[in-house]
Amino acid sequence: MTTTPAETVGATVRAELARKRISQTVLADHLHLSQTAVSRRLTGKKAFDVAELSKISEITGVSVERLVAA
Repeated sequence: MTTTPAETVGATVRAELARKRISQTVLADHLHLSQTAVSRRLTGKKAFDVAELSKISEITGVSVERLVAA
């Protein structure tokens, strides 16, 4: 089974959140989204948009380029 780009980015963001011990709920608050909406993005069911990735970069200290690198 192939992995979509949204799934790859979601997995990378999940890994960075785990490293920084940032919960989905905290991320949802920062992104002004529901926890369910964040969960859909983290699993790749919906892609993060550029503004969301920029905010995640700020929160985690990881560049957007690294978050989207395959």
